Amino acid sequence: MRKKVFGRKFSRGRSGRTALFRSLVRALVLSGKIVTTKARAKAVSGQIDKYVSHAQKGGISLRRKVLAEMGNDRETVDRLFGKVAPIFKERKSGFTKMTLLPGRKGDNAEMAIIEWVDKVQEEEKVDKKVKKEKKEKKETK
Repeated sequence: MRKKVFGRKFSRGRSGRTALFRSLVRALVLSGKIVTTKARAKAVSGQIDKYVSHAQKGGISLRRKVLAEMGNDRETVDRLFGKVAPIFKERKSGFTKMTLLPGRKGDNAEMAIIEWVDKVQEEEKVDKKVKKEKKEKKETK
């Protein structure tokens, strides 16, 4: 019986599970949506909600707390506090939605897409080659 057992193990130790959750949160914050298994999506959605509500409240102590839990990943935390949290300023919870997909081909695992409820504007990603070409054109002129 599962009496008062919280969370899921995912056949990993503590550090592996922490790394998995960090990478899922990072991927969602940076890309806007991720495709993962249903169990992983359900497990990480609560953690994402907690981080976004901390970001909504703002403050240096909450920012440092999220930064510590994310393993000092400043890029993710800056985007979370700067771009994601202002979009959800009217919303108290339920920042993500989960859409079920057909089973994965190899093992028929239940798959899901987890994404933000409201659209988060993404920056245009410019390749380094394009930047270099523009820089070279300016220098030749």
